[in-house]
Amino acid sequence: MIPDRRHIQTEQPNEQSNRLDAMSITEALQLMDKENIRAVQAVQAARAAIATAAAWAAEVLSQRGRIIYVGAGTSGRLAVLDAAECPPTFSSDPTQVVAIIAGGDAALRQSVEGAEDDRDAGARALDHLRPSGRDLVIGIAAGGTTPFVHGALSAARAAEARTALIVCTDPAALSTSADLIIHLATGPEIITGSTRMKAGTATKLTLNAISTLAMVQTGKVFGNMMVDVDAGKNAKLWDRAARIIETITGRSRPDSLALLQKADGRVKRALVMHHHGVSAQEADHMLAQHNGRLKDLLPPRPPTRKS
Repeated sequence: MIPDRRHIQTEQPNEQSNRLDAMSITEALQLMDKENIRAVQAVQAARAAIATAAAWAAEVLSQRGRIIYVGAGTSGRLAVLDAAECPPTFSSDPTQVVAIIAGGDAALRQSVEGAEDDRDAGARALDHLRPSGRDLVIGIAAGGTTPFVHGALSAARAAEARTALIVCTDPAALSTSADLIIHLATGPEIITGSTRMKAGTATKLTLNAISTLAMVQTGKVFGNMMVDVDAGKNAKLWDRAARIIETITGRSRPDSLALLQKADGRVKRALVMHHHGVSAQEADHMLAQHNGRLKDLLPPRPPTRKS
């Protein structure tokens, strides 16, 4: 039997756009801008739940656990994107933030029909990662009903992992026992049911917040600087790393580049070498003693100037 999804908010028609095909492009853009504001407002309204998820994420990372995203379609693609961007941004281990998408990698480029309806496949995909109580599994399902996601969450709970579910519909209408519900009340889409729009925008903002704040809390950022960037990847990153050293130490660009070279491209190592006058090896030892947190080893950044 095909379930009736009319009660799901993301499946309901948006009265503001019932003449979308008759609007001029300018009129349609004005409506899209207005509706996109609701995506940001939905994230703001869910701030407390997002903060809880970010705190849990930081906790599991500090305990060598993982953040595991699970989604299908747009939700799955956004999950894969967020996980993929963590290593180049924070030099995090690729196994720290991982994503499962219904249908596998092929679903990143084209729809894999029926994959999201397979609850058992979701459980198997999660079990393949061997979750434990140290992990946080975050399901993403705009409409809240995706069987693949719920199968994975059931497997996560059986493995005693913490669980969260990001939805864009009223959780009261759902059957789930996730430890935390993040409700993004984005309302009906401009194109009925197209959750790649407002729901996708709100989901992207939420995933950004969770993973970014988890990395900040575990020492990947000093002040607002990306100090765990690995400058060895390309010229852009060498330039960024040198500018970070310049900003924090006040050294000239040539001196900053020379220090970065001595530190083998590692910004944290270079900063500790500068501040404490130690070798690269001694800097690594000091960082290890403080779990990589520069705030325990360097003076705090000055407060932001008010404009």
